[in-house]
Amino acid sequence: MPRLILSMDGLVLKEMVLEKERTTIGRKPHNDIQIDNLAISGDHAAIVTILNDAFLEDMNSTNGTYVNGQPVKKHVLQSNDVIELGKYRLKYIADGGASVAADQDVSFSQVSDTDSGRQAAPAPEAPPAAPPAGAVGMIQILSGTHAGRTLELSKSLTTLGKPGTQVAVITRRPHGYFITHVEGTVFPVLNGRSLDAQAHRLNDNDIIEIAGVKMEFFSQARA
Repeated sequence: MPRLILSMDGLVLKEMVLEKERTTIGRKPHNDIQIDNLAISGDHAAIVTILNDAFLEDMNSTNGTYVNGQPVKKHVLQSNDVIELGKYRLKYIADGGASVAADQDVSFSQVSDTDSGRQAAPAPEAPPAAPPAGAVGMIQILSGTHAGRTLELSKSLTTLGKPGTQVAVITRRPHGYFITHVEGTVFPVLNGRSLDAQAHRLNDNDIIEIAGVKMEFFSQARA
């Protein structure tokens, strides 16, 4: 199981195993990891663990969240990453090393509604019409070593991409599927156009390009 090692000024204060799907960090007592220091916001950051991947998110903290010296809003954690909150350091140790093999084009992981207490991407205020009842979203890989592979988007959240390079999430909602950029300086491409930071609804036959891999989204009626 992945774990965090909390330290300050080189002194190790605590070691914690990431047993929950969502681990919160902040000054307030309700946080899973409470750091009672004025430099830490009441609700400072959160780590969502999905299968072999862990996502760090800054919760609009006052002083920011840093990873390996760089400010982040959302970040896919790699083993030995150092999260910096004021004078405190949280070293992330993954279970079994890297979660993505070097020869993989793109990694996939999913989490259901009950696995995570927070959706990764907000839906637009005026969502389009709902997809046909009983339909489920599908992704088919069109390029790379996994070309032809099909993935059913059966869970509420699916991550796509290469941690440290480019990562996006697809969220399943009552009114459709939405894709949102999570990590990387280059945004995913949808039908030849680069996405922005907002959630975008997916429609049948949309072509997505993430980390150099093209894939097609379509819906399919359940048997």
